[in-house]
Amino acid sequence: MALLSLEDPRKHPVPAGLAPFARGFRPFFLAAGGYAVVMMALWLLALSGSFNPGELSPRFWHGHEMLFGFAVAVIAGFLLTAAQNWTGIPTPSGKPLAALFLLWLGGRVSFLLPGLPAGLVAVIDLAFLPVLALTLALPLLKAKQLHNYPFPFMLLVLTAANALVHLEALGWTDASASLGLNLAAYVVVMMMTLMGGRVIPSFTDNKLRTRARRWKPIEWLAPAATIGALIAALIAPASIVTALLAAIAAAVHAIRLAGWYTPKLWSVPLLWILHLGYAWIAVGFALLALSAAGAITTATIALHAFTAGGIGVMTLGMMARVSLGHSGRMLEPAPLMTLAFVAVNLAALIRVGMPLFFPAAHMQSMAAAGLVWMVAFGLFTAIYTPILLRPRIDGLPG
Repeated sequence: MALLSLEDPRKHPVPAGLAPFARGFRPFFLAAGGYAVVMMALWLLALSGSFNPGELSPRFWHGHEMLFGFAVAVIAGFLLTAAQNWTGIPTPSGKPLAALFLLWLGGRVSFLLPGLPAGLVAVIDLAFLPVLALTLALPLLKAKQLHNYPFPFMLLVLTAANALVHLEALGWTDASASLGLNLAAYVVVMMMTLMGGRVIPSFTDNKLRTRARRWKPIEWLAPAATIGALIAALIAPASIVTALLAAIAAAVHAIRLAGWYTPKLWSVPLLWILHLGYAWIAVGFALLALSAAGAITTATIALHAFTAGGIGVMTLGMMARVSLGHSGRMLEPAPLMTLAFVAVNLAALIRVGMPLFFPAAHMQSMAAAGLVWMVAFGLFTAIYTPILLRPRIDGLPG
């Protein structure tokens, strides 16, 4: 049966056959889009009391799957694709890529199988990230790309964060799951800081023929301020030190983003979605500073600015752009993707803004944000499934 396509066939001829494991972005981006919808639907059922994920409480399962399910799938697809471009050394495709993908999928399914021992769930779920880290480290080591070594290392830190969640699920610790989830969110923020600094100004300049302003002190300060603020938030979430470091990080990210800005980007959805995704990082640090200083009392506001905002918005933009470029298509998404980009930002605004300004409507805001999130990623999945499953339209491998 022919796959439904929302593309214009005059711009993008429909290639024959299927190639779901031709390159790393294909299975992982497709899974990330679909799982973003499924995971959120299950979370909304959990809020109503109709779903219980088993080994983890519904709240911890939701945070875990947002990070180690959805976000890690996007990270895997992006890094597997990028590493081949960086090094010129092929990353897994075909059966090895399918096996790697099944490791990720096993972690998602294991939580939902009734009666599966918590220890076995932990073993299955913890297997993927170390294997991914090794898969990426080998070509980077062979190519001696020192500046890219932090990415396999951060994947191992994510593994440690995941282990903290499972330790509490196993009953071996009393309060490590929350620490693990915060650590994981902060590692992903650090990844977005590094990769956003590389690709957002580059994509903008290439498309608009502009020249982004990059100030060396800011480029040095961005990762340093990010690490400092996030470590402080883990150690002392409510302290003047954390408030000060988070405020510095917010200012640095805002200045960095301002240097990349040009009014022309608002005519290009694939650009403004990435700029807005990075803006959510600055917002997250500003809210973290206010929370640490005691100016706002809802502790998870900053976390959701980072996750629903930064992670949700930037990953949708990156998947939309990378999928087009690496399938040989023009960087012109289907018109409905603009609606998806608006929806994912609206979901983040509802999730962050409603509890902040209307705390009595907290449950309603979670439900509303979840539904709008599902619209955003549902549109991505519907539009990009044919693109991700079919071969490149230019006949090249990948």
